[in-house]
Amino acid sequence: MGKGYNARIASSPYIVGSFACIGGGLFGLDISSMSGVLDNNFYKNQFGNPGSSAQGAIVAAMPAGSFFGALLVTQLADRLGRKKSIMLASLIWVLGSILQCASVNRGMLVAGRVISGISVGISSTVVPIYQSEITAPAIRGRMVSLQQWSITWGILIQYFIQFGCSYINGKASFRIPWGLQMIPALILFAGMLFFPESPRWLLDRERDDEALTILADLHGGGDKNNELVRLEFEEIKQQVIFERTEGAKSYLDLLKPGNPRRVFLGCSLQMWSQLTGMNVMMYYIVYVFRGTGLTGTRSNLIAASVQYVLNVAATVPAIIYIDKWGRRPMLILGTLFMGFFLYLVGGLQARFGHWGVVDNSNVWVIEGHDSATKGIIVCSYLFVCSFAVTMGPISWTYPAEIYPLKIRGKAVSLATASNWIFNFALAWAVPPGFEHIAWKTYFIFGTFNFAACVHIFFMFPETVGRTLEEVEDIFAAGHVYSAWAIGKDVGKKTLGDVVGHDKLHATESLEEKQSA
Repeated sequence: MGKGYNARIASSPYIVGSFACIGGGLFGLDISSMSGVLDNNFYKNQFGNPGSSAQGAIVAAMPAGSFFGALLVTQLADRLGRKKSIMLASLIWVLGSILQCASVNRGMLVAGRVISGISVGISSTVVPIYQSEITAPAIRGRMVSLQQWSITWGILIQYFIQFGCSYINGKASFRIPWGLQMIPALILFAGMLFFPESPRWLLDRERDDEALTILADLHGGGDKNNELVRLEFEEIKQQVIFERTEGAKSYLDLLKPGNPRRVFLGCSLQMWSQLTGMNVMMYYIVYVFRGTGLTGTRSNLIAASVQYVLNVAATVPAIIYIDKWGRRPMLILGTLFMGFFLYLVGGLQARFGHWGVVDNSNVWVIEGHDSATKGIIVCSYLFVCSFAVTMGPISWTYPAEIYPLKIRGKAVSLATASNWIFNFALAWAVPPGFEHIAWKTYFIFGTFNFAACVHIFFMFPETVGRTLEEVEDIFAAGHVYSAWAIGKDVGKKTLGDVVGHDKLHATESLEEKQSA
């Protein structure tokens, strides 16, 4: 630990690339910490039986905090470093969980959720940056996609905790799950003490020896002369030197030539990930299934738990094959399938549903059509699977790998902030949407998916298999509106290419000085 981290841990790419994903799991814990209490009478009585707008506001408090947390990363990631930012986020989460667990009114609950949201905003932004900067190109997509898998595990674990606690007659039925949320954050804080800082961040701070040592431990078994280690070190070093010649880092860098396109792609992908309707299906799955005629707390919990299990399981193929299938095909097919299944759900609701009263609420409900009820539940499951194997992991992977080091912290934080601002808007707007326009809600989100498919087809280039520095050449190739035209070998280099280019550049500079 004289290095400030454990070298044996650093030498295992899957351990060092996956542990920080606990930060993503915090988001998952929050999703089901709310969805699991919507039918809990003790929760309703404690917080004044919140109506659709009030419940939407309570749920939306977390993504509102996450929006500001993501924006904080524009400073934290560059000043504190990636590792310390993750550790700070875990401590903030503990504070938010304590407030939620102890809350006695809506104001205290909302305050706790906002604070927890700040933590989620920080961790959901910094963790993909950290993972993308410490993992080798061949497994980078797989490692960053673990962020999404950890979210699905957080949802599943918290939901089953909620299910178990639903048998408790009292306020402990919702306070215990909210209190247990602290445990993963404490594990994350303690564990990060044994993990290395990002070598790219260290090089940017002129701590070259530390960066080379970490790269050697990460990718070369401690051998500083390993070819991959030297290649990454030289590429990063050249990129850092080049970016310094462009001037100090500032928000204006986001507007320099070549950057607006990438900032737009990252922000829009995170926007589309929310407009697919996935988190609506996660937060408000109780409302979705209630509209099918499925009533009763336990029945809803069981049906929803199947969805959460599928969410975890369907993410596994994406983790395994994301660096083989590529980003573009997965995004295009995923949005097509999600739009199709949402249209089926909306169509079945429109054909067989009617306005009725369920649990003292006026809802659009299907009654007496068992096959339609089963069809909607199956389509909901297939929709979730389509998201889990495509958009889910890539929405975190892609924004973390398309930006140059100089703007990576700020640009990824803006992309993640766009995720949270749309999450906030949807979390608040969807309950009234179900209450007033019912089945039309599904057609709105289905249309968003088809629009996303068109956007991705024309404007999102493939990045699979390149180092973060080689991605520069992809965007230098142009093809702003014909992303399919960029070849899969664009940007790929060998150590000889990088070092040879460096020597040639140095020779040309020397000759210019001598001639002057």
